[in-house]
Amino acid sequence: MMQRFCFLLCLLGTFLSYGQANTEVYLFDLDMDTKGAPLSNPKNISNNHGYDNQPSFWDDDTVLFSSTRAEQTDILRFNINQGSTSSWMTNTPTGSEYSPLRIPGKDNISAIRLDLDGLQRLYEYDIKTGESEPISDLKIGYHVWYNDHILVSTVLVADRMDLAVIDLDDGSHRIVHKNVGRSLHKIPGSDLVSFISKGSSKNQLWEIKSLDVTDDKIDTILTLVNPMEDMVWLPNGALLIPNDNRISLYNPKTGDTKDFQFFDREQVFKISRMAVNPSGTRLALVTEISPMEIVQRQVDTFNKRDLDGFVSCYTDDVLAQRFPNDTMYVGKPKMLANYERFYTNTKNAKVEVIKRIAIGNKVIDEEITMVDGRQGHQVALYTIEGGLITSMTYIFPDQETSDAEAVVQEQLDAYNARDIDAFMDTYSDHISLNNFPNQVTSKGKTDMRVRYDSFFESTPNLHCKIKNRMVIGNKVIDEEQVTVNDSVVHAVAIYEVENGKIAKVTFLR
Repeated sequence: MMQRFCFLLCLLGTFLSYGQANTEVYLFDLDMDTKGAPLSNPKNISNNHGYDNQPSFWDDDTVLFSSTRAEQTDILRFNINQGSTSSWMTNTPTGSEYSPLRIPGKDNISAIRLDLDGLQRLYEYDIKTGESEPISDLKIGYHVWYNDHILVSTVLVADRMDLAVIDLDDGSHRIVHKNVGRSLHKIPGSDLVSFISKGSSKNQLWEIKSLDVTDDKIDTILTLVNPMEDMVWLPNGALLIPNDNRISLYNPKTGDTKDFQFFDREQVFKISRMAVNPSGTRLALVTEISPMEIVQRQVDTFNKRDLDGFVSCYTDDVLAQRFPNDTMYVGKPKMLANYERFYTNTKNAKVEVIKRIAIGNKVIDEEITMVDGRQGHQVALYTIEGGLITSMTYIFPDQETSDAEAVVQEQLDAYNARDIDAFMDTYSDHISLNNFPNQVTSKGKTDMRVRYDSFFESTPNLHCKIKNRMVIGNKVIDEEQVTVNDSVVHAVAIYEVENGKIAKVTFLR
């Protein structure tokens, strides 16, 4: 019965996904003169499970952004002084709106509308009535207003976006650069527009460039070592560039780059879009929700028997497998059908997380399950992308052994003592070292001994601290903090014990 329950638990995913990331919009106070962190007083102004993205400022005290409700995405207006969303600005049952911007010289907004029939165009919306009319017949991805009648936009061409200048007065447009990113901004204190050039080949570095709309002159501002889709200008002419849970500040005048802000990954996990208000006193950013948050949501909704809420935590092509990579099923339709049947056939089903490990975009939960009075034990390894669960790998107590933890602890003690003989004595002759899920990096005791003997000799300051440990059947899962001379490395190791020896280790980093 317990394995049947575990199989069904693997099957639940997000049936109601829209191919969009699960994101939130946060608002911060911005103070460039403070001696402490420049961003403070964080507020989640979307607070909505699903897609919330593309913020822009209507004025200093009002934020616009796209938000999903009832399977469509509309434009929401947030009044900062009132501390609440004041109104939905669009409601289009035949489509969804994205990338809202205030139109210069008007009290209306422009937004990209993606209709159910696939038509994608830029529209103008009357903020009082919600009525709309198309601005251009081009298939526009992103846009910025240069003035009240000239747009700089990305236009979808085959599998890329090209940069176009559109003159609404005479209906003309011209392509000025090929293969660009989504981030378009007017550069403060100038008549230039910035964009990201992705280059003409895969090996070419991306660059932040400027465009002079009057003569189409293009100059390079900054070459990006790592590809970045998003950036934003501060009123003083400095540039903010995000990277996961941190933001860097680049000064084009001096060429200097420095750290601007670091975030706790449980609050801000991975930053994408950003916007700054006209006075430079507030910053809005978009972040994927943290892996632990989405995993906890799927636990909570499962326990509430909220099927729709539970499946909304997963991607459409969710993969469920038995450790290390034996496929159980693929896709939410099977998941949904199995869980509907499971809820019909059970009266009470609960999951209690007794231990949790988070590393990168993965979360490992040790769980006690209770189904109609029957208790079970399992470990679930979740992989998260874009704020949604893409795969679950389940470990069940198939082989019960009494010595698994003792053997793993013995090898840990020998590791910290850098005692190569005692360390290797805990491993089987056919030991296999792997990267998750099943990539073999070393096979056999001879190869492993050579590697670790050299490592022990060259690393006098070596110590492994166990931050968390799970034991299930013949497997021991350790969350490890390893000090290697002057560096600290975090990893998870899954040890499999057979006949009193460690036969396989799988690492997650």
